[in-house]
Amino acid sequence: MTTTTRDRILDALETLLLDKGMSQMTLENVAAAAGVSKGGLLYHFKSKDALLAGLVRRLTDRARIQLDDSVAAGGSVAEWYLQIPNSDSTDEALELELYRSMLATMRTVDATAGPETDAVQQALAEMMNSWSDGLDAEIDDPVRADLVRLVGDGVYLRALLGLPPIDPERYRRVVEHLLH
Repeated sequence: MTTTTRDRILDALETLLLDKGMSQMTLENVAAAAGVSKGGLLYHFKSKDALLAGLVRRLTDRARIQLDDSVAAGGSVAEWYLQIPNSDSTDEALELELYRSMLATMRTVDATAGPETDAVQQALAEMMNSWSDGLDAEIDDPVRADLVRLVGDGVYLRALLGLPPIDPERYRRVVEHLLH
């Protein structure tokens, strides 16, 4: 598989966020890490906000693949949404770190600043809406679909914040209650 310049830039952004945090997330640093000029980066991403929106869209694509794989293996959208991130898994631990960095970075984006930040907000809304659409299509009762969505969001937020997970047996019963 050929890596595009756009992919290299997003890879560099991910690495910077994971290794150095949001304080080092400048266009210059991302360009240098990707091995492109700042002008080359700006050709693909017109601003820092466009770069962040690109990363959100990449994360959305990854989540879509995970969801599709889970459903292909016999799981449901709701089961995928309600799973507890496994911090013992290297891939999931890296994903959690990336989301933590993204959240920290997103807090620096002023959603009222202008049309460029709309791209970040829109990418986030598209990600969340794609998951919501899957739950709504799978679950007949929209209130139950919202409950699954809110519980799943809360479980993931606990993991992002590094809080201890809910008691596994109790959570299993929560999931059973929501799914049946």
